[in-house]
Amino acid sequence: MHRSPDTPRGTVQRLTVVSEVLKGNLLGDRPARAVDVYVPHGHDGRGLPLLVDVVGYTGSGLSHTNWKNFGENVPERLDRLIAAGTLPPVVVAFPDCFTRLGGNQYINSAAMGRWMDFLCAEMLPAVETAVGCGGPGRRGIFGKSSGGYGAMIHAMKRPDVWSAAACHSGDMAFDLCYLPDMPATLRALAKHGGSVERFMQALETADKVDGKDTHALMILAMAASYDPDPSQPFGVRLPVTLDTCELIADRWVNWLAWDPVVIAEAHADALRSLKGLFIDCGDRDQYNLVYGARRMHRILDGLGIAHRYEEFGDDHSGVDYRMDRSLPFLAEALSR
Repeated sequence: MHRSPDTPRGTVQRLTVVSEVLKGNLLGDRPARAVDVYVPHGHDGRGLPLLVDVVGYTGSGLSHTNWKNFGENVPERLDRLIAAGTLPPVVVAFPDCFTRLGGNQYINSAAMGRWMDFLCAEMLPAVETAVGCGGPGRRGIFGKSSGGYGAMIHAMKRPDVWSAAACHSGDMAFDLCYLPDMPATLRALAKHGGSVERFMQALETADKVDGKDTHALMILAMAASYDPDPSQPFGVRLPVTLDTCELIADRWVNWLAWDPVVIAEAHADALRSLKGLFIDCGDRDQYNLVYGARRMHRILDGLGIAHRYEEFGDDHSGVDYRMDRSLPFLAEALSR
């Protein structure tokens, strides 16, 4: 809708990566994964930095290359930014990491699958081999919401792979962004006798998925990511009691072991090694994520870790325009 018809268009090619690390995953998700790869106009991609787009919950990288009403998809955004000289030419990969539980936190899980290993050890080599881009010191990761979380946790856990990261409205401060959803999740399960298995059967056979059920599904996906129990249906065990919604301390501590604001200090050296770290959040974020972003900003300042932090006047929804800020930042950082 907004792109000039005269803007030179890059190309998008689709690769298929048949994963070994995702084979036999508990959820039964397919191991063969599509990855769309954007290459700028006038380039074959060789020698360019590589950015990887990890998307938010219920999304797929493929949704970011699809047609978009009243706006730009991400390749169109890249075309505009590159043509304007705002963004140095980069290759961008859009992996499909959708799961049966509706999304991904991009970490290794006994229930969800080894998604961190897939991205770092399988997807990246496939893209870099096919296009001749990226390589050590030339890789960045970015995303929003669960994708923002993925970018931040990869920056912390895999500094050997990533040299820059951008976290838009990422999941942080789990006490604020997840615990408030536990009562509603229990109410959703209660309609099915408290059974995750029956809840999933009803959801997967419904003619129309209710938005409240999708939100409950998100909490189940978080549980399967942060504290998986392969002996339970879909690997899900919640960190609260099903009848009184009381916090189960030895369950919750496993979630907190993945909370970026809790573990940031332990990963200070990894974050300090980055060429660039970008964090932003809307100041009216309806999932309380701005408070986690502020905590992270304060922690990073206290540790003397260089980063760019921005708040903007918006909520959690429809904020892809913030890529106009983060993508040039990442590309410029990787050029150093």
